[in-house]
Amino acid sequence: QVQLVESGGGLVQAGGSLRLSCAASGIIFSRYDMGWYRQAPGKQRELVAAITTGGNTNYADFVKGRFTISRENAKNTVYLQMNSLKPEDTAVYYCRGALYTKFIYWGQGTQVTVSS
Repeated sequence: QVQLVESGGGLVQAGGSLRLSCAASGIIFSRYDMGWYRQAPGKQRELVAAITTGGNTNYADFVKGRFTISRENAKNTVYLQMNSLKPEDTAVYYCRGALYTKFIYWGQGTQVTVSS
C-alpha cells in the first residue's frame, strides 16, 4: 500500500519559516520524481516545486528564492523549506510522487497558514 504522509504545516507569521516533510512508503522512493503542490480556497491546485530522481529542481516563479525542495532517499523523504513566507502562501500543501506518467500518488495534504 502506497502512502505519502506530509507533516510540518502550521500557523506562522509573515516573514517566518516552515519546513514541510513528506515520508513515502510502499514505493521505491529513489525511482520517483517528487513534487510539492498547493491549493488555496477557491483556487486550482498548482505546482510549487519539483525534484527529479537525479536531483534536478524546478520552482514556480512565485517561490523562487524563498523555497527549497530537497530529498533524502535513505529516509524516503522529500522536504520543502519555506522561508520569507507571505500571507498569499496560505494553502493546503500536497506531496506528489510520480513514476513516468503511469504511477502517480498524492499525500493527504498539510495546512499552511501565514498571518499578516
